[in-house]
Amino acid sequence: MHEHEHNDVNAMSQRRFFTVTILNSLITLIEFLGGIFSGSLSLLSDAFHNFADSASVVGSYYAHRISQRPQNQLNTFGYKRAQIISAFLNSLFLVIISVVLIVEGVQKLFKPEQINGNLMLIVAVVSTVANLVSTLLLSRGSKHNLNIRATYLHLLSDTLASLGVILGGILIKLFDWVLVDPIITIIVALYISAEAYPIIKKTVKILMQGSPTVDCYAIQKDMMNIEGITGVHHVHIWSVDENSIVFSAHINMQDMLISEAEKIYDPVAKLLHDKYGIEHVTLQAEVERGKKEDLYLDSRNDID
Repeated sequence: MHEHEHNDVNAMSQRRFFTVTILNSLITLIEFLGGIFSGSLSLLSDAFHNFADSASVVGSYYAHRISQRPQNQLNTFGYKRAQIISAFLNSLFLVIISVVLIVEGVQKLFKPEQINGNLMLIVAVVSTVANLVSTLLLSRGSKHNLNIRATYLHLLSDTLASLGVILGGILIKLFDWVLVDPIITIIVALYISAEAYPIIKKTVKILMQGSPTVDCYAIQKDMMNIEGITGVHHVHIWSVDENSIVFSAHINMQDMLISEAEKIYDPVAKLLHDKYGIEHVTLQAEVERGKKEDLYLDSRNDID
């Protein structure tokens, strides 16, 4: 992506974050009032969820802004992980909220309360429309950005929750099935937790410097096919964020001038970028040193 296109996407994301924040704040207020006056737990739970979403969107927006800062002496890899941290916290918060809603829903199953189905239905319809608009606004960027995806997931779950509240309002209005209210709350909470877990798992892996899904033995084989390289060992590979892979390795080469060795670096970097999507490559040239070492050095003190 060219720099001007990247800037356009960032500007568009910021505008959408702002619009979604305003929409969610209005939805939260409406649902709080509607839940209190109708007596609907699912509507109140959706209001709490929307409140969390509003905070999530604001946090995601600032994390998005921070991630655009350039590299400096304090953060030599830049600030890209601000979005990973935001995605992790948002998803974790979703799970915590879901647990609270499940507990409340179970309690309501044993102590059902009278609910105003008409008011519950009206508020749910308004909330569904607003949530759907917010979801569509962020859907485009959710596939390639964990931060936006976590926020998008918040909004999608809200839309589904609102649809569930509509169904509950209809059933309460027609058949006076008040138990459907906590049942829908529990179902939506379980769905939210199931969707949030993969994001938590992926963000934790990135924050723990876990290796991305790349076959390093295939990389070693390809690098060995480059003229001048006689060995590859002591490999490290990790992700700064979900789109930026970093690779370092020690490579054995024939004894030569540094100016000659530099001519081998460019083909390696091009290979790793074009075939494996690796953006940042660091190579340490050696002749015989470490030639018999494995691809991954097994040493407790190995952090370089």
